[in-house]
Amino acid sequence: MRAFAKILATVYALLLYGFIFLPVVVLVLFSLQATQFPIPPFTGPSTRWYAAVLADTRLTTGLLHSILVAVGSSLVAVTLGFLSAWGFARFYLPGSAFLRGLITLPLTVSYLIIGMGLLVLFNRVGIPKSLAAAGIGHVVVNLPLCFAIIYSQMGDHQINIERAARDLGASEWKVLLLVTVPVMAPAIFASFFLSMTFSWDEFVISFLLTRFETTLPVEIWNLLRSGLNPKTNAVGSLVFGVSIVLVVAFELLLFRRKQS
Repeated sequence: MRAFAKILATVYALLLYGFIFLPVVVLVLFSLQATQFPIPPFTGPSTRWYAAVLADTRLTTGLLHSILVAVGSSLVAVTLGFLSAWGFARFYLPGSAFLRGLITLPLTVSYLIIGMGLLVLFNRVGIPKSLAAAGIGHVVVNLPLCFAIIYSQMGDHQINIERAARDLGASEWKVLLLVTVPVMAPAIFASFFLSMTFSWDEFVISFLLTRFETTLPVEIWNLLRSGLNPKTNAVGSLVFGVSIVLVVAFELLLFRRKQS
C-alpha cells in the first residue's frame, strides 16, 4: 500500500510539473525551429529567430526600455517600501493598522483598474504617456509587495542592535544606513528581485501608460496582433531566461548569506 502511494505521488508530481512547464518547453523548443511556421515536425535546432529578434530594433529597444523601467521602478519601490516599513515598525503612529492596510491595498486590486485609474489621473494633471509614467505605475503596484516583505522581517532583535548603536553615539541616519539596512539586506534584495520580475513581465500598465516608448511585453503584443510569428517564441524564451537568471541570482545570494 505504501509503495502504491509513493507511485501515485510520483505520477501526480510529474503531471503537476508537466502541466506547469510543458508550455515553456514547447516555447523554447519552437524558438529553435528553423522553418517559418512553429508547427511539428521540429526542424532544427537553429538560432535563426534569435538573430532576427536581435536584429529587430523595435524589440531590442523594447528590451532596453523594460530593463530600464524594471530596475528604476524596483529601486524606488524598495526604497519607499523600506522607509515605510521602518517607520511603522520603529515608531508609534495613530491608526497604523489602517495605514498599513492602505499601503497593501493595491495587492488586492486588478492591474487593469490601477492602470485605468493612473491613466485618468495622469491625463487630468497633464502627465503624458511615457516610460516615466509606466515606471510610476510599476512603483504603485510593486511598493505594497516590497513593504509587506520588509515589514514582516523587522523583528524585536533588530531594535536592540539599533539601541546599542545609538548608545555608542551613532546618529539616527547612521543607525538606519549602517545597522538597519545591512541587517535587513536579505529582505531588501528579495523584494527588489521580486519587484524586478513582476515589472519585467508586466503588460497592462505598460500598455495603458506608454505611447511611442514601449516595453518588451507591449512589443510582443504588437507582434501577436499580426498573426503567428516565430519571433515571438524567441522573445518569450529570452524573457523566460531573464526571469530564471534573476531567480537563480537571488537564490545564490541567499545561499551565500546563509553560509556566511
